[in-house]
Amino acid sequence: MSKIKLYSKIILDNGNVKGSDKSPVSQAIELKNKGADGIYIVDKSTSDAEHDANISAMIDIKNNFDIDFVVDGTVNRLEDIKKYFYAGASLIVKDEIDTDVLEEGEKRFGVERFVTASDVLEYTFEEDTDFYAKKLELKAEGKDVCIFDAKIDFSELKTNDQGLVPVVVQDFKTEKVLMLAYMNEDAFNNTISTGKMTYYSRSRDEQWVKGETSGHFQYVKELYADCDKDTLLAKVYQVGVACHTGAESCFFNDIIESEIDNTNPMKVFEEVYNVILDRKENPKEGSYTNYLFDKGIDKILKKVGEEATEIVIAAKNPDAQEMKYEISDFLYHVMVLMAERGVTWEDITEELSRR
Repeated sequence: MSKIKLYSKIILDNGNVKGSDKSPVSQAIELKNKGADGIYIVDKSTSDAEHDANISAMIDIKNNFDIDFVVDGTVNRLEDIKKYFYAGASLIVKDEIDTDVLEEGEKRFGVERFVTASDVLEYTFEEDTDFYAKKLELKAEGKDVCIFDAKIDFSELKTNDQGLVPVVVQDFKTEKVLMLAYMNEDAFNNTISTGKMTYYSRSRDEQWVKGETSGHFQYVKELYADCDKDTLLAKVYQVGVACHTGAESCFFNDIIESEIDNTNPMKVFEEVYNVILDRKENPKEGSYTNYLFDKGIDKILKKVGEEATEIVIAAKNPDAQEMKYEISDFLYHVMVLMAERGVTWEDITEELSRR
């Protein structure tokens, strides 16, 4: 059985949060910092323009912040369901959806992705709620809420003479090492209870929550101790950048760098995609990529279709080598299409991870 998630409701009105001067993204961040697991988004738009504006607001939330959301919205056809899920919704409230449309949606996306309003409203609270305290209250009642339970107590870790343990911090998506910091027992316990990375500052001799002043919070995804239990590895969702200099990572001063055979699939995709983006922004004479951009979307789509057909033909041959070539050509042209329409690999991988 899945864990109980605590939500707070926001009503979207033409792309804005009704009754608030905060942007949808700012509201999401504020709720997450209070401990909410997700947002119950109400979208009762009455026109296509309002509906599109609210969809754009949901996409902004998903693209800029890591928080779950459920949508109670206007659904007249399967296309409306697709738009909500593609915008990042994890669940859709089904109460007012036409039976035939709902059946289509359940067949396409799965019955489990549709819920009744009462399923969500039971654990939906006002935005000024202390969600951390509410989770502890529900846990005491025997409810299985989304709260971290440390498998290792701080007393089991080996600390230095100041009672501190070093923490290597890594981006959970890219696996890039972001920074190194230290925790004492209070910082460790606060990290576990709030889900926000909390450290101990040796220079200021005080505990500090990462992002408290900059807004660049780090939300815990995973926390590990090494074999000797004298170092921690934190995998986090990083808001903004990790370094106080404005750099993505604190580790940017080159000392030694050697050529390596990097065939990490995601890294290769991102590097090729970035080259394509650079060609789009800085055209180069004689570039085939620029030829495609100059010809426009119809030419790009034609090439994507042709390359897909080439894969089908190549797959009928006993030797898989030709198929590898054709898939590579296809992926290149798909990336040109992605760049043309402003879709990133992060958009694609996030969508796949939700399925």
